[in-house]
Amino acid sequence: MLAIFTLVYMGSFALGSAVWGGVAQHQSVRLALACSGFGTVGSAILALFAKLPDSTADLSPWNHWRMPVIVKEVSDELLGGPVLVTIEYSVVAEQESKFLKAMGQYARVRRRDGAYRWGIYRDIEVTNRFVEIFLVHSWAEHLRQHDRQTNADRELEQRVYSYVVGEPKVRHLLYADSTTL
Repeated sequence: MLAIFTLVYMGSFALGSAVWGGVAQHQSVRLALACSGFGTVGSAILALFAKLPDSTADLSPWNHWRMPVIVKEVSDELLGGPVLVTIEYSVVAEQESKFLKAMGQYARVRRRDGAYRWGIYRDIEVTNRFVEIFLVHSWAEHLRQHDRQTNADRELEQRVYSYVVGEPKVRHLLYADSTTL
């Protein structure tokens, strides 16, 4: 959000400078300053009336994920490297298109919660098996993902699970750095 704000702010600053510079060059500096002043006052008045819509989404935390059992040998490795999370889904054959559409929406939730790479793949060896993958920067970041899920995400996840047979199979994979072996 900060990057988008900076892009819009700096872009508006550059565009406004060019526009008012053009007005000042072709008309007069006085006209350019007067128009920009009226525009500023008009923007402030517009902000009083053009409010963002109220959200009815329940943003209270919803931590329902099962914590993985961690083997003792990898406990030191948890501090480094990226984490790959894979989730296998067995999808009802007639529901594949609805499942994929819902997963496309769920990708936004994954990225919002910290995944920097996301994808959904079809297994070519097993009919109707799809594998969702996402990468997060560290184990600590993945644990924070557990706290970022909201009750508003529950409806979307339940919709995804309504197209699935059985319980999805989740795996957590740590990057194996061969230089430290």
